[in-house]
Amino acid sequence: MCIDALPLLVRSAGVKNYLYYWIAHLRRLAGNDAIRLFPALDALPPLDHERPLAGRLRTLAGLASLAAMNYTRLPLADWFGPAADVFHTTNLIHHPPSRYRLTTTLHDLTTRIMPELHSRANQRADRAFEATLRRADRIIAVSENTRVDAVRLLGIAPERIEVIYSGVAEAFFRATGEDARAARAACGLKHPYVLFLGTIEPRKNVGTLLDAWGALPPSLRGEFELVLAGPAGWAGPELLARLESPPAGVRYLGYVPEDRLAGLTAGAALFVYPSLYEGFGFPVVQAMATGVAVVTSNLSCLPEVAGEAAVLVDPRSPAGLSAAVCRLLLSPGERARLGEAGRARATRFTWEECARRSLEFFRKAADNG
Repeated sequence: MCIDALPLLVRSAGVKNYLYYWIAHLRRLAGNDAIRLFPALDALPPLDHERPLAGRLRTLAGLASLAAMNYTRLPLADWFGPAADVFHTTNLIHHPPSRYRLTTTLHDLTTRIMPELHSRANQRADRAFEATLRRADRIIAVSENTRVDAVRLLGIAPERIEVIYSGVAEAFFRATGEDARAARAACGLKHPYVLFLGTIEPRKNVGTLLDAWGALPPSLRGEFELVLAGPAGWAGPELLARLESPPAGVRYLGYVPEDRLAGLTAGAALFVYPSLYEGFGFPVVQAMATGVAVVTSNLSCLPEVAGEAAVLVDPRSPAGLSAAVCRLLLSPGERARLGEAGRARATRFTWEECARRSLEFFRKAADNG
């Protein structure tokens, strides 16, 4: 089994998070020899979304290989990839190798569903990936919603797609009060806070969240801060200006290191995630794993993942979002109940189970495609 690990060499968020923990748990179950990587990487260092997870030379060699494969169509993975039955590709490789059975993971089809919220570069990359999806012998979809989108929009046969939910890093299940205090101190947070975590890009709907927050009663905005954490993606200049000069009681932290996220999440009074579309929704499941109450969208996969363990709202309605946040901030008992329900539901989404089901998926792909 060979996995395309090129996304570990670039700045990324959700896909890099998925690939890192997925590979680590696949290797834990099957052994390093059974799970080879292209390019070859041995022990994985701590996860960093902003930096490559390999040394400079290996990173440069890997990115040069990617450019050669994409722009010259040289079959480098065929020539230099390890002996394996299956090659699991990502959306970075536009022309996957041909000597393996081909599999891939589909995270979402957001550039097709909401192209106006994405850069042209993202749209071009995903259109190229659609050719890979049509060619792949088998596909992992990270949610049933994503599987349905692939069948409906791309015409892929349903039997070629298997839903295997992503997992949550163990640190979120284990987060303690001490972890929360350390994260608050590191981030300079001195007041109770409502948290949003995610890349700042149009799909995350941060502008509506800021509008909803501004509509809260002044007494609540005086008691709680709104804290936004995540790297600036391809957000428009108007939103970035709002974050760079936020109103009183709103804090934008920018990128927060991976080892601080569990504590930051666990310390929140409430987690709010009004995304317009998600393939799986890592931040929502992570917040549920820490036992923090969640308000999120009633769109895409989020009702599927959160179930009845979160308050679901129309993310396009600032008034509805504001009302839900207000109700929960005024009800500590309801927040505690939702937090307990969320922690119980999050146990469905573990990397151990994801890796176990993925190994079965690969065995089927190796046996009969």
